Amino acid sequence: MQQFNFFMNDVVQDARNDMIQAGYTQLQTVEDVEQTLTEKGTTLVMVNSVCGCAGGIARPAAAYMKNYEATPDRFVTVFAGQDKEATARAREFFKGYGPSSPSFALLKDGEIQMMVERHEIEGHEPIQVVQKLEQAFDSHCK
Repeated sequence: MQQFNFFMNDVVQDARNDMIQAGYTQLQTVEDVEQTLTEKGTTLVMVNSVCGCAGGIARPAAAYMKNYEATPDRFVTVFAGQDKEATARAREFFKGYGPSSPSFALLKDGEIQMMVERHEIEGHEPIQVVQKLEQAFDSHCK
C-alpha cells in the first residue's frame, strides 16, 4: 500500500506540474477560489484530475489554449480529489453543471459562461477539446 501511495503522489505531482508549466495558477484553498473567481473579467478554470485517459487529453489542451489569440484574463486550476475544499467551492460557481473532472469552466465576472465536461473530453482528441475552448474564447474573451 505504501508503494502505491508513493506512486500516486508522483502521478499527482506530475499532473500539477503540467498545469504550472503551462502557466496556470493553482487555487488550493477556498480563499484562493473566492478571491480569484469573483474578480471582474474572464477566467478559465481547469479542473485537473489524475484520470489517465481524460486527464491526458485535458492537460495538453489546457496548455495549448495559453497561446490562442483571444484569451481570458486568468488561467487557473483546481485539483479534484486533492484540493477538495477548493474544488468544491469552485464547483459552486458552475451553476447548472454537476461535478466533472477533468473539465473546463469559463467564467465572466464570476458567472459561468460555458463548460467542457469530462464526457466531452474522454474519448476525444485534444484538438476537439481545443476547438470547443477556442469557440468559447472567441465568444467571451477579448
